Amino acid sequence: MLASVTWVSCIGEAASGPAAVEAINALKPDLVFLDIQMPGMLGTEVLRHVKRQPHVIFTTAHAEHAVTAFELGALDYLLKPFGQERLEKSLDRVRSLLGEPASPSALDRLTEAFSTGPMSRLFVRTGASVVPIAVDTVIRFEADGDYVTAFTTRGKHLLHLSLNRLEARLDPTRFARVHRTHIVNLACVKAFRRLKTGRLAAEMSDGGSVAVSRERAKELRKLGV
Repeated sequence: MLASVTWVSCIGEAASGPAAVEAINALKPDLVFLDIQMPGMLGTEVLRHVKRQPHVIFTTAHAEHAVTAFELGALDYLLKPFGQERLEKSLDRVRSLLGEPASPSALDRLTEAFSTGPMSRLFVRTGASVVPIAVDTVIRFEADGDYVTAFTTRGKHLLHLSLNRLEARLDPTRFARVHRTHIVNLACVKAFRRLKTGRLAAEMSDGGSVAVSRERAKELRKLGV
């Protein structure tokens, strides 16, 4: 499939994790197609052992791994089986990044993606770059169709994940789901106020107001909010 791509030269292959480490360290490629699960060593371990971090496209047959890595900022992923068209789209994205600093590294992003505890960073696309934002700087999250918009003091960012999946990775002592479409940073809530309609609303530090559902209002009262 890569043979038809004129600007790509395949300089090596590896059938296991340890062999991948050896090949990457010896050949110093600009781009690596890396499987997350390989004999002898996971893709995360391969990246920890290489001396120089290349650009990485993750390839996997496991949808849950691919989606998690992509949602939290992986450069790209290819879910097996994939075709020529999908490969070319991925390569177009990589081509625009070649020559740019590979920071944050693929290892940083993948480690964050597969961590089991509350995440401290999200990775968002800004133009051709992938940049980290501290979760604590997010004022609120709002569902936007199949995506989520994160509102920070410096602007807003579209995240490629659902609000439910995001909620599972946030610190519940710092973030509260106040509505089916909203999660707020409790540190950024100026006040919870009762509206004329009798409903509750959270007044946010950025001047916004977020409706609180009746069900969530009961839960917040239990927490002493």
